[in-house]
Amino acid sequence: MTLTFSLPRDAEATAPPEWHGIPRDGVRLMIVRPDGVGHSVFRDLPELLEPGDLVVVNTSATLAARLSALRADGVVVPLHVAGTLDDGSWVVEVRRPDNDGPDLRVEPGTVLALPGDVRLTLLAGHPDPARPSRLWRARPEPPVDISEILARHGQPIRYGYLAGTFPLSAYQTVYAAEPGSAEMASAGRPFSEAVLVRLMARGIPVVPLVLHAGVSSPELHEPPTAERFAVPEVTARLVTSTRQAGRRVFAVGTTVTRALETVTDDDGVTRPATGWTDLVLGPDRPARAVTGLITGLHVPEASHVQLLEAVAGPDLVATAYRAAVSGHYLWHEFGDSMLFLP
Repeated sequence: MTLTFSLPRDAEATAPPEWHGIPRDGVRLMIVRPDGVGHSVFRDLPELLEPGDLVVVNTSATLAARLSALRADGVVVPLHVAGTLDDGSWVVEVRRPDNDGPDLRVEPGTVLALPGDVRLTLLAGHPDPARPSRLWRARPEPPVDISEILARHGQPIRYGYLAGTFPLSAYQTVYAAEPGSAEMASAGRPFSEAVLVRLMARGIPVVPLVLHAGVSSPELHEPPTAERFAVPEVTARLVTSTRQAGRRVFAVGTTVTRALETVTDDDGVTRPATGWTDLVLGPDRPARAVTGLITGLHVPEASHVQLLEAVAGPDLVATAYRAAVSGHYLWHEFGDSMLFLP
C-alpha cells in the first residue's frame, strides 16, 4: 500500500538553509528507529552511527540543466535536460511557460530553438515511444556537446516552491566530483567537510559511487527512468565485507540505494559495475545491500517513498512521515533529513 499524507502548507524549504543563516549541516535530522523517533541536527550524524558502519555517497555533480527554449509560436518555455543516451540523443522535458508542470501536449517533430543557434527536434517519447508522457528523446542540430551548452547557457533546474533563483553551487554536495546529474542528489547536501572528517575519525568509512540523476518532475508521481551509474571495486568490496562482518551499510539517498541494489546479487554480494539501471525497489524487491538510510523528505506518493519502504519497511516509513508532518519538518532539496535505523 502506497503511503499517502497531506503536505502541510508551510512545509516546503523555499531556499538553501545558508540563505537563512543556517549552515548546510545545521538542518534538522530525524532519527527513526523501531522503538521510536528522535530529533537532532545533521552535524550530530557521526555520533549517531557506530564504528564499523559504512557510509556510501553519490559523487555525481549537478549540471545547470535548465535551458530557455523558443517554441514555433514565439513563446519561451523552460526545457529540462535529463541527460544523453548512448546514441548521442538527448532526453528532455518540455515545461509549460509558467513552469507549473510538464507540457504534455507536445508532439513528435516539434522543433525548439535553443541558445547558441541550436535547434532541437523532439523525436519520440522516452522511455516508451508508444506511450509518450513528459520525457522526449531529441536530436540537436548541429550536434553539440551537452556539457558545453549547459555550462554556457544553462541554469539549475528549479520548481515553483523555491522563493528565488540560486547559483549552481547551492545545488552541489561538498563531495561532488563528476558532473552528470540533472537534479541534485540532495540527500547528501547537508554533509559538510567537518561531518565527513568526524565520521572517518570515528572509524566510519565514507566511500563513493556515481549515479547521474535524471529529471524527477515532482508534479507527476512516477517511477524513475533508467539512469547511468558506476560502482567502483573498492566500494563494492567494502559493502560486501561490512555486511559479512555484521555491520551496517548506510546509503546516502535513493540514488545510492538504487545503484548498490542494482549490483547486489541474491547471495548478498555486491560487485563493481558500470552501465544503466532501471531498477525500481518496492515491496516485490526489498533491499539486499543497504541496511540504513540517510535521506531527505519526499512528496506524497512519490516512487522514492517505495524505495524507503524497501529498506526500512512501510511501518517505519509511515511513522517517520507522521512525525515529520507533526514536527514541521521541511521538504525538498534544501529541506531537513531523516536517518533510518531499521
